Amino acid sequence: MTWIKELFGVEKPVIAMCHLLAMPGDPGYDSAAGVAGVVRRARADLLALQEGGVDALMFSNEASLPYLTKVEPVTGMTMARVIGELLHEVKLPFGVNVLWDPFASIDLAAATGAKFVREIFTGVYASDFGLWNTNCGEVVRHQQHIHAQGVKLLFNIVPEAARYLADRDIVEVARSTVFNARPDGLCVSGLTAGAETDASVLAKVKQAVPQTPVFANTGVRLENVEQQLAVADGAVVGTTFKRDGTIWNEVDAARVKALMERVRSIRQR
Repeated sequence: MTWIKELFGVEKPVIAMCHLLAMPGDPGYDSAAGVAGVVRRARADLLALQEGGVDALMFSNEASLPYLTKVEPVTGMTMARVIGELLHEVKLPFGVNVLWDPFASIDLAAATGAKFVREIFTGVYASDFGLWNTNCGEVVRHQQHIHAQGVKLLFNIVPEAARYLADRDIVEVARSTVFNARPDGLCVSGLTAGAETDASVLAKVKQAVPQTPVFANTGVRLENVEQQLAVADGAVVGTTFKRDGTIWNEVDAARVKALMERVRSIRQR
């Protein structure tokens, strides 16, 4: 797990989601507030997360529902503008996730200097967004072509709101993904954002690929963070950091501090 300590500076890092408001073209976009409104909200959340003591950040277009598996160009362009306006205030390692387009995610990382991306890189799924196919070979070759080899790739192997078309056990998926695609890390999720990652599934994946970092990707809360980090090599946290634990609310710095204090105590044991 050498790269985790090198990149984040700690073992078992907490990567905090900086959820962006809807982008131009998205059904939920606030055209009256414009992109400036997206920047204002992102800045407030960014500062609250950093004040709360998280280890890293990940910017995503969480409010771009319903998601596309190939996003419109304006989405990545707008995210690049938002992140660019905030870069001088970003004090932590950060990643990006353009939901759910791996090419756009890697492009955005290359444009902004992000150190990692999280995406669906492998598999074929039946999902709420239609038939969801991937081509990992094309994606990693694209990564090479745009000279983004240094960007770490976190593979979400339990996509939210989707299921493998084939009847495959998660242990089989983890092992074959690591062998065939050589991910830098695996992410294990619940059904949707904010839904707790099944600890037994997390444990099975970690046991199957002990040399590959495994992250709890959804539903980590104050009440379960010790159990999740007992297995996982890190956690991606979004919803629990929001006011009242509601995903679309703004980040609550007090909730961030409470969870991070617990995490630090766990690391010291």
